[in-house]
Amino acid sequence: MQPELSTFKTLWRLVPFAKKALPRIILGMVAAIGAHMFALSIPQFLQNLVNSLVAGGIDALIPAVVLILALGVAEALFVLLRRWLVLTPGTFVEADMRNALYAKLQDLPVAFHDRWPSGQLLSRAVRDLSMIRRWLSFGLVLLVANLLTLIVGLVILFSFNFWLGLIFFIASLPIVVIGFRFEKSFGEVARLSQDQSGDLATRVEQAVHGVRVLKAFGRGGFAADQFATDAKALLGTEIRKAKAVANIWLYLILLPEFALGLSLFAGVLLVADGQITVGTLVAFVATAMVLRWPTESLGFLLGFTLEAKSAVTRFFEVIDEPDLISDPEKPKTVADPRGLLEFKDVSFRYPDTAADQPDLISNFSLRLEPGQSVALIGLTGCGKTTLTALSTRLYEVTGGSVEIDGVDIRDMTRGELRTLIAMAFEDATLFSSSVRDNVLLGNPTQSEEDLKQALEIAQAQFVYDLPDGLDTKIGEEGLSLSGGQRQRLALARAVAAKPRILVLDDPLSALDVDTEAMVEDALRHVLTTTTALIVAHRPSTVMLADKVALMHEGKVVAFGTHQELLKTSDHYRYVISSLDAAEKAREVNL
Repeated sequence: MQPELSTFKTLWRLVPFAKKALPRIILGMVAAIGAHMFALSIPQFLQNLVNSLVAGGIDALIPAVVLILALGVAEALFVLLRRWLVLTPGTFVEADMRNALYAKLQDLPVAFHDRWPSGQLLSRAVRDLSMIRRWLSFGLVLLVANLLTLIVGLVILFSFNFWLGLIFFIASLPIVVIGFRFEKSFGEVARLSQDQSGDLATRVEQAVHGVRVLKAFGRGGFAADQFATDAKALLGTEIRKAKAVANIWLYLILLPEFALGLSLFAGVLLVADGQITVGTLVAFVATAMVLRWPTESLGFLLGFTLEAKSAVTRFFEVIDEPDLISDPEKPKTVADPRGLLEFKDVSFRYPDTAADQPDLISNFSLRLEPGQSVALIGLTGCGKTTLTALSTRLYEVTGGSVEIDGVDIRDMTRGELRTLIAMAFEDATLFSSSVRDNVLLGNPTQSEEDLKQALEIAQAQFVYDLPDGLDTKIGEEGLSLSGGQRQRLALARAVAAKPRILVLDDPLSALDVDTEAMVEDALRHVLTTTTALIVAHRPSTVMLADKVALMHEGKVVAFGTHQELLKTSDHYRYVISSLDAAEKAREVNL
């Protein structure tokens, strides 16, 4: 874990993203400072005006009033200018940061997404970036302007009378100590609040995606109780934040008022003693009152800044995440891809696997000739699905290599690799887009004829009966469709990409027997020219392949045709009989 940076160093990391917006933000600061300077200049004229009035110079009243009115109007115009200058730059910074975050999330390997709850990522992309935008446009500008105004204001107070200024300064000095204590305590609770907000977002997302399961088991109330527990924890944290801000506000209001009271008492004595004029005392008090808002706002602005710091930290936790699966500096290409897929002594273990646990895949070797289809079978947990993910670098091998036409896939760009290989997963994921966009996701340039052919192979002609045909928008994750319909569209998506190598992870598990037979018959036509690795959980799927690889404890223990393995491998016969029994039980249930 990296050491925590100071508030300044953390916020300084925004500069590369805010570089284009900085000119307008700085001009906004200048405008805010200008507005405060106009406000501070008014007491200067009040000093002469009051002294003149005390001396009986009534003629100075009207010009002074007009001048003070002009200064007030100038202050208002500068406030308006400040708002106009800072209104839009933060929005562009937020958009750039959100795009960078999304691109990073797409680039990071699957192992990262296995560890991170989606709600935490969502809260960073929405809530945290929104807070950063508001801080850049409002918090930063006012914090700089108000701090500078306080410094200038204190200098002015000392210029009126050194002793009055010293009294005011010493009485206000504890604010600095309180501010440092506030930074430490509030920073911790602000980070906790943002993390709890991410956990709450995860809870909501899981409940929405799993609403069918919750309803089916009558566990909606249980989910609501879990949500209420998390929400209550967040509420408690937000109350702690509010109390912390309220406490510092107490001191930020009380101490300046106390300082002003002491200064006023001392000033009256000085006026009575003839050391200062009434106009000077009035100007001193008026200047102190102008400084009241910049002082009182420090509590809010400090809290805002610390929340922004926490948001920046959370943003860069993702941005700084090392991408362990990246493109090589000098990538190799396959000039004339034939579809030769070879696993050479491949080993793999998940990053969080205990050191004393064996590799999930160990010394796995398998060669698929161009145009050859191989069924991969084995008992549950032997590593079949994990192996398919290694072929497209969704995970990185920890030993050995995977090669396509003799080129290690780590030496290719991921873009080229994933044009050579297409996958269809057992758990078919569709997107909230049209049928056409979902099927052509792997290769949007394919023609209508290619699209039609892919749908026919996958026996997905049901899409033509949907309300808008191919332009029908599928609901979130395709849950408006049946499991079999989703699988057929996912299979059509893989076929439509026209890859040299097709990896199928039990893509027919949700189909009925008749539909499965038609899909298998159509796939045989495709598989005559495409290299295919098929994870099989049914005997009928095994029959699709030219050869069968039997996997056991992360290794290939037998390889050959179905008939050959039936004759020579006891373990193969056991696995096939298990698959056959499961298939018959499934048919009975159907």
